[in-house]
Amino acid sequence: MKIKMVVFPGSNCDHDTEHVLRDVMKQDFETIWHKEESLGDCDLVIVPGGFSYGDYLRTGVMARFSPIMKSVEHFAHDGGFVFGICNGFQILCEAGLLPGALMRNACLQFRCIHVHLRVESVNSPLTKYLRQGQILRIPIAHGDGNYYVDHSGLKQLIEEDCILFRYSTPDGLILPDANPNGSLYSIAGICNRERNVFGMMPHPERASEAVLDSADGLLLFQSLLRAIQDEIKNRRSYSVA
Repeated sequence: MKIKMVVFPGSNCDHDTEHVLRDVMKQDFETIWHKEESLGDCDLVIVPGGFSYGDYLRTGVMARFSPIMKSVEHFAHDGGFVFGICNGFQILCEAGLLPGALMRNACLQFRCIHVHLRVESVNSPLTKYLRQGQILRIPIAHGDGNYYVDHSGLKQLIEEDCILFRYSTPDGLILPDANPNGSLYSIAGICNRERNVFGMMPHPERASEAVLDSADGLLLFQSLLRAIQDEIKNRRSYSVA
């Protein structure tokens, strides 16, 4: 499998993500600088966390206009898999690849803590090999993680089973105190209706080894890669048939 990660000025979680994919999971991995205009041949694109362009104007809005994003958008529209983490989630929303927007945390503070996520849907490659209702412990680190979408957008996310994670208590209860940023409906991660673009605010790359106090994030990478490999095999079988 060929994985490529887009790096912008201000990205700061790219090395963490690279370590997990290259060193922990032993994957074929390459970084792409934002000024490039083509992704080339790949199976998965990752847009990492950080503060692209210093978060000037609005988080993700300047990165959305980087030259490489046209290729990312074409890749996604053609069915390619794209995974945005934290700032990457913000960028994908700004690019229109995911619905909604990420606003300033309701508490007006930068939050850097471990949170608990409840898996809401296993109907996506990112969560396919998890259990619905499973609780994950993964850290967040953001000042603009307050997810918002209008009423019709929320209704559509629910009806199309596109909400992947919600902030919860360790016991899986959806309560206001478990919501670290004020996100609508306690949403922590979503996918598009085609289920090939995913975004989440928590950082699974920072919870992919036991030494980091949680390896729950590794479950997401394992599910995503396994599901994509399944898809690649199915495509090859279909083309041969």
